[in-house]
Amino acid sequence: MATFFLFIIYLAFISLGLPDSLLGTAWPVMQLDFEVPLETAGVLFMIIAAGTIVSSLASGTVLKRFGTGKVALVSCIMTAGALLGFALSPSLVWLMICAIPLGLGGGSVDAGLNNYVAANYKAHHMSWLHCFWGVGATFGPVIMAQFISGQNEWRDGYLTVAYIQFALVVILFITLPLWKRVSKGSSVNSSEAADLHEGEEELHSEKVKPLQIKGVKLALVSFLFYCGVESTMGLWGSSFLVNVKDLPAATAAQWVSLFYAGITIGRLITGFITFKVNNRILIRAGQITALVGSALMFLPLPSVFSLAGFMIVGLGLAPIYPCMLHETPVRFGKTHSQTIMGYQMAVAYTGSTFMPPILGFLASYLTIGIFPTFIVMSAVVMLLFSERLNAFLKRKGILKEKTSGFTVH
Repeated sequence: MATFFLFIIYLAFISLGLPDSLLGTAWPVMQLDFEVPLETAGVLFMIIAAGTIVSSLASGTVLKRFGTGKVALVSCIMTAGALLGFALSPSLVWLMICAIPLGLGGGSVDAGLNNYVAANYKAHHMSWLHCFWGVGATFGPVIMAQFISGQNEWRDGYLTVAYIQFALVVILFITLPLWKRVSKGSSVNSSEAADLHEGEEELHSEKVKPLQIKGVKLALVSFLFYCGVESTMGLWGSSFLVNVKDLPAATAAQWVSLFYAGITIGRLITGFITFKVNNRILIRAGQITALVGSALMFLPLPSVFSLAGFMIVGLGLAPIYPCMLHETPVRFGKTHSQTIMGYQMAVAYTGSTFMPPILGFLASYLTIGIFPTFIVMSAVVMLLFSERLNAFLKRKGILKEKTSGFTVH
């Protein structure tokens, strides 16, 4: 039953990933239909991410009161309804209205599922969990690419994904009683927490506020720029390929799907690598790889190198997010892990909220050609703050090197 329960969690993450890549993929066609400026996509993206920030910050209270199963069900219902609204929206105003429940549907369930897996399962499960998010994010552009060749056909793409979401609603509803039953029967995997340095309980006692724990703010900045890179790639990658590389919209959508495919495949592979390599090394290797991929897009090379850059950035981003999430109870203690997880989700979505619109604003006054420069600079900042956090934790004795196993931190 525990394995079946994990499968249900994976399905919930597919539902989280499916809508994330739709807007950026369809926007070159949607922009023409609604006759709005290029940067309007950034406004819609900001509304979606703002809703996710609010629900992430409230996740601790909401999950404690209703439980992860009910929150996942309601979240999927909200997302499916919002996608249906996108498909039927007659104007930009209706798109903005539907963007609100689309954002609210993601935050609490994201934080809840991440904290549950981080506290109760080993590192490879976290990577595979986010691999399933990648499955959804990869198939989003693939589905949309089938419908954006004609006028208004992007609506059929949104409608198709909405039907898939409603199917997941049915599955989550049928399996709702299992969440509490499996949760009561599960044993918490505390092997990592047991290896924390002496004095951890005192440092992370109930009296200490989560934001007062040293190192938390450095971690939050890393999350901010990670999600900034990922969301900017997803939202503006297609526009960059269409307007700078002169590719057809459908072809650009397929290229963006390769970016998400890189994340998905990378996380599948990362799940196996975590048996032998610790999270910290995987995070660093991923950040360097993403930087190399963004450099390929930055250099004035033929379009095929941009394709390679998209895939390499996706592969590089793959281990970063799940490994940083899985390190949360290890870095800062289990006492505050749920609250800090919510903060990390909120700050991550803050990066999703503000960084893509910032690029859109700059592109409207300059050119969308600044896209690769923006990605390179963001990747550099993410790497610097992550390394500062590693150095701090090592000085404090929280990072303990071992010879094998995923429990290495």
